Amino acid sequence: MDIKNLNDVPAFITKDGSEIRELLAYRNSAIRHQSLAEARVPVGGSTQEHFHAKTEEIYFITHGAGRMRIEGEVREVRAGDAIAILPGQKHKLWNTGSEPLRLLCCCAPCYEHEDTILTEA
Repeated sequence: MDIKNLNDVPAFITKDGSEIRELLAYRNSAIRHQSLAEARVPVGGSTQEHFHAKTEEIYFITHGAGRMRIEGEVREVRAGDAIAILPGQKHKLWNTGSEPLRLLCCCAPCYEHEDTILTEA
């Protein structure tokens, strides 16, 4: 049985600049076709705009508030919001709140640095 606790999973920085704690993926569990991670964006911070050629993502905001841009459409987001991001869609997330923005990120197939294409310098 694979059970991972967020407090026991080491953080790393993704290619887009997010601080990630990968909870379940092929790297640390029996999961093979998707991954689940918690991402954190500091107050006033943002990710770099990017897209994934193969991976579809679901962001689920658990703490804080921010602004999400997908392919030029911008929306305010907050705790409780789920966001669908299709392969090839350029996206960026800003923390506009007063606390770290925290979100669960589900990726299928699993997150890989090689599938992250940055679109801004």
